[in-house]
Amino acid sequence: MENPRPPLPPFTAESAAEKVRLAEDGWNSRDPARVALAYTPDSAWRNRAEFLNGRPAIVAFLTDKWQRERDYRLIKELWAFRENRIAVRFAYEWHDDSGDWFRSYGNENWEFDADGLMRRRLACINDAPIAAADRLFHWPLGRRPDGHRGLSDLGL
Repeated sequence: MENPRPPLPPFTAESAAEKVRLAEDGWNSRDPARVALAYTPDSAWRNRAEFLNGRPAIVAFLTDKWQRERDYRLIKELWAFRENRIAVRFAYEWHDDSGDWFRSYGNENWEFDADGLMRRRLACINDAPIAAADRLFHWPLGRRPDGHRGLSDLGL
């Protein structure tokens, strides 16, 4: 049996927002093994056109992702919630090995088990090239500072 990962469903507005921020913080760590622990051992993902199952596949996917997507910084925002499901919208900025910058926009639908582990993640993502001067996410790598504006405040 897994250790519970609060907040647990059923979600309230406050607990859903907390779950979203915890997920954002985990992904901004860019630590695949740490991130994978937030998912059930048999978690099912659809990420763009890729389909993954289980923590080993998640770790491999994230390892490859963060080798390609350099200086990755992410902001997630709660969109909706109900019982054990949360919908988020997000944007992240990154550059490739040529130094070209992108802002990736997307939506995710999450489903959690009773212990607060995500058992399903469905993600739709689009990448938009941006000039380095148009970047909006400038905090040091890692957790977004509490005072940094969110997506709505940035007009995204």
